Amino acid sequence: MSALAQTAAPSVVQSVDWLAVAPPTLTAVIALVVLVADLFLPQARKPLLGWLSVAGLAAAALLLLPLLDGDRATFCQTGLPDACSYTADRFTLVIQFLVLGGALLTALLSVTALKDARRALPEGEFWFLLLASAAGAALLPAARDLATLVVALEVASLPAFALVGLRNGDRRSSDAALKFFLSSVTATAVTLLGVSFVYATTGTLYLTQIAERIQHVDGQFHTLAQTGVVLTLVGFAFKTAAVPFHFWVPDTYVGAPLPIAAYLSVVGKAVGFTGLILVTVVAFPSYSGAWGPAMAVLAALTMTVGNVGALRQQATRAYSAVRLLAWSSVGQAGYLLVPIAAAGYSGDPQKSIGSTVAYALMYAAVNIGAFAVAALVGRTRERNRVSDYRGLYATNPLTALLLAFFLLCLAGLPPGVIGLFAKVTVFSAAVDAGLGWLAVVMAVNVVIALYYYLQWTALLFRAPDGEPVRHRVPAPLTAALVLTGVLGVALSGAPQLVLRFAGTGLF
Repeated sequence: MSALAQTAAPSVVQSVDWLAVAPPTLTAVIALVVLVADLFLPQARKPLLGWLSVAGLAAAALLLLPLLDGDRATFCQTGLPDACSYTADRFTLVIQFLVLGGALLTALLSVTALKDARRALPEGEFWFLLLASAAGAALLPAARDLATLVVALEVASLPAFALVGLRNGDRRSSDAALKFFLSSVTATAVTLLGVSFVYATTGTLYLTQIAERIQHVDGQFHTLAQTGVVLTLVGFAFKTAAVPFHFWVPDTYVGAPLPIAAYLSVVGKAVGFTGLILVTVVAFPSYSGAWGPAMAVLAALTMTVGNVGALRQQATRAYSAVRLLAWSSVGQAGYLLVPIAAAGYSGDPQKSIGSTVAYALMYAAVNIGAFAVAALVGRTRERNRVSDYRGLYATNPLTALLLAFFLLCLAGLPPGVIGLFAKVTVFSAAVDAGLGWLAVVMAVNVVIALYYYLQWTALLFRAPDGEPVRHRVPAPLTAALVLTGVLGVALSGAPQLVLRFAGTGLF
């Protein structure tokens, strides 16, 4: 009888869809290969690790192509095809493209930065940490249960702490890493507390099951469920650098190696926004009446504080270009929050989320491009002040034109049509959702941002002070500039491609 029962029982052994999990898996495997190879390579051959990392990230990005033919899922509950831990749908692939592309561009910047570093950075550890963080970031958009989501978030975050503080003997780097670590650990603790409350009231960690069960929680546990939702959202809001969880950004970006600042500004933000989208739209849609207004207020505060903070940098003497980009990234995070807020009010949340993803793709390309130019100037100007960019057109005309184009994209002005298009898309998402007041706040902030973006742009074409410094552009840095420039110009010529790519059948 027991033998018959065992025969009839469903098997819990599953076959893994290796193609679906290939992009983050390959990235993690290359990270381990780099770590082991570092033990055996002589110091003179260490630069090979950088090129191996670049090749590995490129290969991982190419593995997204076979997944475009349809949705895939693996690690599912037996008999419940909708309860899966890993799903490779359209949303997952778009975000993984953003993450792996951003990590690839960061790797190109890092090849040059490691060679030129005034304080030696351990190459093996650097490349291992970067690839490990990228693997976690690529896993996160595919996560469809809270446990996998939190694990992916920490795999993406923990190596980033070490990367920020990797410069030996640099006090700013150590202080930045400590501030980043302490604030992030606090946010993680809050997230875990929220997840535990959600699990206690619903009895599941799968996002789709949470969405169904949280609507029918017993009255005595209703407050506990609400608290769990709020705490979970707070933890992910920190990762997006939303106000009031933004205080770590300026010091961390300035103290980190410049390629890592670029990585955090793009991939770090993608991680936070992806987690925020999954928990709001997929897990907690029935609580949209609570998180919709909260996201709207966060969006308004974040864009205002970020842009005013960037504006205040103008009043300080010899302000840093990286610090200005850090405050700018906080302001841009506010714009990215607008469509998420709109999803709480809209009858078609997928359209709103498509606006966020489209804006994130635009922001990733042009922001890494701006950091690439900052990396070039920083090779000869250690303090990397905005005033160091004066007269850049006289010595490096192509680079100056590219930086001007990137800044105009961030400002949303022609010829940066892709930036204008992305801002109009976000603006229309707010208007369509009935958030007219938020659209007005966004318009005011766009005007504020114009001042510091245009002031920096104008400085590029002024006569240089003293003897002009010609900047030699190494091949990896050239590749990063060309890739971001071509992407920005191509999308400005056909901006509708971004929204079509990002907004079709995300979930």
